[in-house]
Amino acid sequence: MSAVPQGGRTLAMGEDESTQGARRHVDAPFGHALARLAADNPAIVGLTADLGKYTDIHPFRDAFPNRFFNVGMAEQNLVAVAAGLARTGKTVFATTYGVFASRRAYDFVAIGCAHSNLDVKIVAGLPGLTTGYGGTHQAIEDLALMRMIPNLVVIDPCDAVELQSATEAIAAYKGSVYMRLPRGQVPVVLHEGYRFEIGKAQHLRQGGTVGIVSTGMMTERALDAAAALGESGVSVAVLHVPTIKPFDARTVVAFAAGVEHLVTAENHVVSGGLGSLVAETLFNAGVTRPLTRIGLPDRFIECGAVPTLQARYGLSLEAVIGTVGSLVKGAS
Repeated sequence: MSAVPQGGRTLAMGEDESTQGARRHVDAPFGHALARLAADNPAIVGLTADLGKYTDIHPFRDAFPNRFFNVGMAEQNLVAVAAGLARTGKTVFATTYGVFASRRAYDFVAIGCAHSNLDVKIVAGLPGLTTGYGGTHQAIEDLALMRMIPNLVVIDPCDAVELQSATEAIAAYKGSVYMRLPRGQVPVVLHEGYRFEIGKAQHLRQGGTVGIVSTGMMTERALDAAAALGESGVSVAVLHVPTIKPFDARTVVAFAAGVEHLVTAENHVVSGGLGSLVAETLFNAGVTRPLTRIGLPDRFIECGAVPTLQARYGLSLEAVIGTVGSLVKGAS
């Protein structure tokens, strides 16, 4: 079935289906940040695989049409062209959907870009369960796939502030990057002075009973769940981990040591992504904590309205509150 929002209109491909709540939003923060950076850096070029409008690179395209290239619906070629341009000294930002960048162009990313540590930034739209167009378009396993590639930085920003800051950081970083893309009207969750650093986790909320380690859009849910549970006397800490690789293991271990129960929250299958990384990290450090993983099951997700699907598979705010609250009740 198709996603049908208010008014009964079926959403077109690429329209933002997952915006929730009353937070302020920023339109196309990635594209506007890239255009600002490109004004001072003539080496920046932009590419897309026929998805300029739907991956928010259009502000750059409109500002610098002679530095923008649409290779058409050919994602392997997109990455190959990006690698070629990087070899000429360009800093290349290439956009497509996460499913196509990870599943379809995987070897091109690994060998064409990361193997030579080329200056290619792959910016991947429709991360996880943020579209209702089913398994062909939902990038639910991309973090697991991409973190296995040597030399590849993997980032999952949580909001408009972090997305803009991360775009600045990866433009300055010399090497290959895969970054998930919140697109369209992106909420503002973090404070305006927040600065993203590659490989650094951020302790956003203090607490001692339950600690939530989150990434991407699930950090907004984690913060809201922690605030709601705090009103009933449950102390919930939140650690935001925007960089999946390189992973900030030291901060995660220190965070885990300060809570009674650990929860991971990710817009991704629970196998291979953030939850697996945290489990590996704690095992390697010899730290034992009860660990509950919030994420998607090992299956392709059906088509449908995004809020309905997120609620069904445990990613909604209410679902997160229920999961974390049940841990506290079970321990009492």
